[in-house]
Order: sequence, then C-alpha cells, then structure tokens
Amino acid sequence: MRQNQIIHNMDYPIVATHKKMKQSLIILLIGLTIIFGCSNSSSQEDIKELGQKIQNGDIIFQTSKSSQSKAIQLATNSKYSHMGIIYENDGQFLVYEAVQPVKLSPLAEWINRGENGHYVIKRLANADQVLTSTTLIKMKQVGEKFNGKSYDIYFEWSDDKIYCSELVWKIYKQAVDIEIGQLEQLADFDLSNDIVKAKMKERYGESIPMDEKVISPATMFESDKLITIEKK
Repeated sequence: MRQNQIIHNMDYPIVATHKKMKQSLIILLIGLTIIFGCSNSSSQEDIKELGQKIQNGDIIFQTSKSSQSKAIQLATNSKYSHMGIIYENDGQFLVYEAVQPVKLSPLAEWINRGENGHYVIKRLANADQVLTSTTLIKMKQVGEKFNGKSYDIYFEWSDDKIYCSELVWKIYKQAVDIEIGQLEQLADFDLSNDIVKAKMKERYGESIPMDEKVISPATMFESDKLITIEKK
C-alpha cells in the first residue's frame, strides 16, 4: 500500500505538468484564432477610414460564401459573385443588396459576410457630373420599389423577384439611364463545369431557359464605365 502510494505521489507532478501544458496550448490556440480570425474582419475604425474614400452610389463587389457562389464564379469566369450599392444615411454607410429579401445592410456586416473580408469598390468614371443629390434621390426612389422583394434564384428578367446584379443594373438604368455591363443570355455563360451543371439542374431541371436575359456581377465589374476606388 505504501509503495503504491509513493508511486502515485511521484506521478502526480508529471500529470499536473501535462495538464498545465495542455491548458496553455488551448489558450494559445484560442488566442491565435481570435487574432487571425479577426484579421480579415472590418471593424468600425476600418469603416470610418473607408468612409473618407467612398460616396453615395458607389458599387461594391465581393466573393459570396453562399451555396451558389462557386457555380456563379465558374459560369462567369470571375471571382466576384455578389454586389450592391453603397448609401450613406445619418453618418452610417449601408449596402443596398438583393439577398433574401432585398434590404439595406450595414457596410461592415456586408464586408465581413464575404470571403476573407475581401471587397472591391467601384464608381462611375463621371460620377461627379452624374451622381448629383437629385440623381441620388431618384436612385433611392427607384430602388425602393424593390425593397423587401424575394431573391430570384432563377435569374429571370422581371421585377417580381430580383438578384444582386439585376438590382444594381436596374437602379442605374432606370434612374440615370446608364447601362453598367452588357446584358447577356444564360447561353453565353460557361455551363460545362459539373458544379454549374448540378446547380442548373437543381434550379431548372431539364428545361434550362438558355435565352433568358441576364446581367452578371462579372460583366458589371469589367465595365469601362467604372473605375476602382478601393479594394482589400
């Protein structure tokens, strides 16, 4: 009994040391997760600094983490799969976007929702002449009719439901008579990848409307009517 007791007592410091090392390692890993996990997140200070560079009507692009994002990227040969319009309201920057439903989202929240917090902000090359206070009011009025509408998973060219690039395109077209990016058809996209095929079959079955009019984030991103203001 006494010998066993001695052995048990001798082992205890070793066990305790291992326990402390394990706890220290866990604390270290949590700390690293917080540091690196937040490194790509936009804080209020980041947004305040960004606010010095952006203005009403700017267009922001990101790589969405939605289930359809990869298919959109492959079909359009672009990394960008989501977009919206930036508006400032009482000192707060917001993004008007078509998700489920169409709504205004705080800019920091919108950025952090994208892949790795990456974004690109673009602006009309002649924004100083076009985006007057009167024009911006009209843009918001046009956009208001889409507020609360459901996201259009079928990418139809109607106003009943609406998707992200369609929302931005129609606001600029109807309020300013400017077409940002070229309208295409589903047939113009690269539908050869298995991921794209699976998504198309999920949405349309065997009857894909190849002649459906579509505007993609990719063609709007590449428009020569826009200049890059900021990217991260």
